[in-house]
Amino acid sequence: MPAHPDRTIVRRRRLLGAAALSLVVLSGACAAVPATSAPEEPGRFAGQQLAFGPCAGYARSAADEQVFAAEPRAQCARMQVPLDHDDPDGATGEIAMLRVPARGTSEGTLVLNSGGPGGAGMGFAVTTAAALADSSITERFDLVGFDPRGVGASTPAVECFSREQYDTGQARTEYFLSARSWSEQDAAALADQCAERSGGQQSLSHLSSRDTVRDMDLLRTVLGEDKLRFLGQSYGTRIGALYAQAYPRNVGAMVLDGGVDPQAGDQRRLQQYASFQNTFERMAALCAPNRECALGPDPARATERFQQIVRPLLDAPLRDDTGTVFGYDEAVDAVLGILLSDATAWEPISIGLADLQAGDPDRFARVNRAVGGREPDGRGSNQTAANLAIGCLDEQRKTPQEAEVFRARIYAATPFADPGRGPGGARDACEAWPTDPDPAYPFPEKVDGLPPTMVISLANDPTTPIEGARRLQQALGGALLTVDGDGHTIAASGANPCVNDAVAAYLVDGRAPAEGARCAANS
Repeated sequence: MPAHPDRTIVRRRRLLGAAALSLVVLSGACAAVPATSAPEEPGRFAGQQLAFGPCAGYARSAADEQVFAAEPRAQCARMQVPLDHDDPDGATGEIAMLRVPARGTSEGTLVLNSGGPGGAGMGFAVTTAAALADSSITERFDLVGFDPRGVGASTPAVECFSREQYDTGQARTEYFLSARSWSEQDAAALADQCAERSGGQQSLSHLSSRDTVRDMDLLRTVLGEDKLRFLGQSYGTRIGALYAQAYPRNVGAMVLDGGVDPQAGDQRRLQQYASFQNTFERMAALCAPNRECALGPDPARATERFQQIVRPLLDAPLRDDTGTVFGYDEAVDAVLGILLSDATAWEPISIGLADLQAGDPDRFARVNRAVGGREPDGRGSNQTAANLAIGCLDEQRKTPQEAEVFRARIYAATPFADPGRGPGGARDACEAWPTDPDPAYPFPEKVDGLPPTMVISLANDPTTPIEGARRLQQALGGALLTVDGDGHTIAASGANPCVNDAVAAYLVDGRAPAEGARCAANS
């Protein structure tokens, strides 16, 4: 097991952003639609010059400062964008980005997205450059990571919660896999405070993934690239696929790692939670032979044992070493966050549960702060708020009745996380949002006009199951590389030489994997 298991979570916090905490429903119809061509951007935006320079002033947290400082070649810049792409003479925003120049002669740019929705991406260029330090990818290409609109150092940035709400455990946007009850007034108050803290209702109205896709094509133009090279993981595969749909002839190469199912809708989310339950059970089976396993020696009773340990927090929450409330939902959040890692990093679940039994939530609280990007001094990521805001525009919304039915189905799919109090009180957090959604779906069953793309999936991915990656590959008509093992995303980690070679062959030499291509775990 790693000597510092929490660091595994820190490295992974950008992979899916808040996915383990507030997984977003990909709902809507799934009928085939033709690929479309988005309009070109006005000349005053397309003709701007990016002023790359020092990254001072871009970090939102001490962790960001450390990441940026780890790469002395890092250069940062801001790109001006119209807040509403259909109103180029109106209000504007800025997209913050970080570039790590190629180690050799640059042959162009590889644009990166680390996941989300709501995940900041600037530091992802630094961590990817370090992980692939010996790769022909970093030798040939500049790496550019960006904070999508509403996220991180981009402006206007979304914020919904006060420091007090973070400290008292009230900064919540997930009311499906949760023990909490919510009212119509709660939903209205959330929308109001998001608008107040984010620059007004207009700022909340143009944060959809389709808006980000138009930003990405503007970025391609401003960087001087005829075609977009892109590596996106998890949620990044959604915006990559939407880009391919909107601008098929502008795609040069596209690596989509941890593919989001483009067609499953609500069923996709149920699949995610069922996959988390399967991963939990596999974790329990590995833990059982250890005499100190907090879940006990019988894996068949692990769900029951977990509930016995965690459900008391419903009525008697604890406080961590920063004074922050730590209750039932926070315990489930921590376990979900750890299960995103591979099996070598699951040991903290048993240790953390034993700590909870002793009245000590600090280990799990550190996991949640790492996943959520929050720091004890109050600084940190805005991914919880941005995840909500982007999801409110990307997804269809549920009535209170539909929300309760859906919560019941989620509890059934994930029994270890069922608080045992029934589905009452579930509510769609977006029901009072000031703008109607611009759903990311329906997505076409087949996108025409694309060059070969590359989809990657771990065989036991708990949050974007491989079945969804297969459907994504079929929609885009590219290649699928299956990687044996656990965890979520792998291409930017540098951890698997077989994957490293396959991605480099594709991006550098244009050779996509053969049909049925597979990499062994850690091969």
